[in-house]
Amino acid sequence: MSPTHTGVTTTSADLDPCGREDHPDCGIRDVLDRIGDKWSVLVIVELAGGPRRFRELQRAIDGISQRMLTLTVRRLERDGLVLRTVYPTVPAQVDYRLTGTGAGLTHLVKALADWSLAHRAAIAEARHAYDQAHPGHDIR
Repeated sequence: MSPTHTGVTTTSADLDPCGREDHPDCGIRDVLDRIGDKWSVLVIVELAGGPRRFRELQRAIDGISQRMLTLTVRRLERDGLVLRTVYPTVPAQVDYRLTGTGAGLTHLVKALADWSLAHRAAIAEARHAYDQAHPGHDIR
């Protein structure tokens, strides 16, 4: 991975492949970083069931802080995967829902979640065996 290709996306031109033979993935890395992020995946999973308010998302996603959820939904909104709707009420109500583009990810995310559940025990066993064979390692 080149250090010059880890910056934050600021324009649509940043998603274009750079054209260098030694960087074939630079045009998609930014998008994969977003949708591969653990919090983004969990937000997408929750929103696949329909619109949710902020607190509903926070309660549904175990371990996510208010700050991290705010950043995650803003990033997903910026990428066009989530739509944030503010209703003119007092106090203002806000909900989040997947856009058409975001909804297109749900079958992929579901397949990954299903695979994870099906292989959870085998992965735990492999980790345990590795830890036993390599005492004192710092891989987590």
